[in-house]
Amino acid sequence: MLANKTIVLGITGGIAAYKVADLASKLTQAGARVEIIMTKSATEFITPLTFRSLTHRTVVTEMFNVNSEFSIGHVALATAADVIVIAPATANIVAKIAGGIADDMLSATVLATEAPVIVAPAMNVNMYQNPATQDNLAKLKARGFIFVGPGYGRLASGKIGMGRLTDIEEIIGTIKQVLGRSGDLAGKNIVVTAGGTQEAIDPVRYIGNRSSGKMGYAVAEAARDRGAKVTLITAPTALSKPVGVAVTPVTTAVQMKKAVVKAVAQTDVLIMVAAVADYQPKSVAKGKIKKETTGAGLTLELVKTPDILAEVKGDFIKVGFAAETEDIVANARKKLANKQLDIIAVNDVTSPDSGFGVDTNRVTLISHDGKVESLPLMSKREVADRILDKVVGMLTKKPQSQMRRGVS
Repeated sequence: MLANKTIVLGITGGIAAYKVADLASKLTQAGARVEIIMTKSATEFITPLTFRSLTHRTVVTEMFNVNSEFSIGHVALATAADVIVIAPATANIVAKIAGGIADDMLSATVLATEAPVIVAPAMNVNMYQNPATQDNLAKLKARGFIFVGPGYGRLASGKIGMGRLTDIEEIIGTIKQVLGRSGDLAGKNIVVTAGGTQEAIDPVRYIGNRSSGKMGYAVAEAARDRGAKVTLITAPTALSKPVGVAVTPVTTAVQMKKAVVKAVAQTDVLIMVAAVADYQPKSVAKGKIKKETTGAGLTLELVKTPDILAEVKGDFIKVGFAAETEDIVANARKKLANKQLDIIAVNDVTSPDSGFGVDTNRVTLISHDGKVESLPLMSKREVADRILDKVVGMLTKKPQSQMRRGVS
């Protein structure tokens, strides 16, 4: 996603400048070409050598520098950029850009570029709340600048409030979203489910499974990075909310079905990655079941939960997941037919490198036309993109898919 992209990272004079070293490092590790522009005041907080060491690129600190490859035509970076990121963005740089001032390399580059500009504000809470700053922020938003943050918390001044530089991962997620706006899923609506549902026994206990949600979240992020408008319907997980994705939290299978039914009314693709519990207690105890009151053991009467994939129908592509332990392909083929899916991804969850909670997966993809593709071990993000590759191909043949399911 970030490989071979030119990201101009503008750093201004705020205490949060030290945090941006981590951003520069992660972008470089992801394969991006990171060009650093530092304002004079930024160099008071962190040295250019730090960023040169992390990015292996010359750091630009002056408008005219004969030693820089950008010295001739001082706005060359404006043309080279796929995206410009200003982090931290102080009240001063926000005011200068809003006013069209171009008296240093960063403000000149922003004024000259046609690339999207992402602004990550970080400043004293009073400066952030000042009407002048708010007016300047509003002007830039109206012009199409993309803002991420600021966050709320303890500031360098000791005050608590808005003004913290937002998390680095949120900035990276925003960069990916912006770079993917013209991707092969641009203009498409995709609904993704993730996590393992929890069916209550009493107010304390529940029936669940070992799903971590990692595969579903990877699919949601991959779809976002390819330009799709993504709705993620997620059971409880320990994962952070993906940037740029509409998240609907649910707990039970019944809640997930209701959310899916609502979401697919305007979707092009439904990708059901969630591990939905097959059974739920027939009745839920109002109070905690005490061990001493259950005698030798506890007997639960279970009833089936909704089969969301089989029951939800419509004019959209349906992709399912199957976690199997034996007869992997045969069981997946049955689910593909019974649930009228376009694609099913099946994996052996007994394998330690493709089971629950790990960052890798080894899946077999089976299409409605009978094609079977066994993928090697890869990251869950790579698996997500391989699935979306097939979805993109099917979207171009959607009329045939509609006829196969009897959609008119």
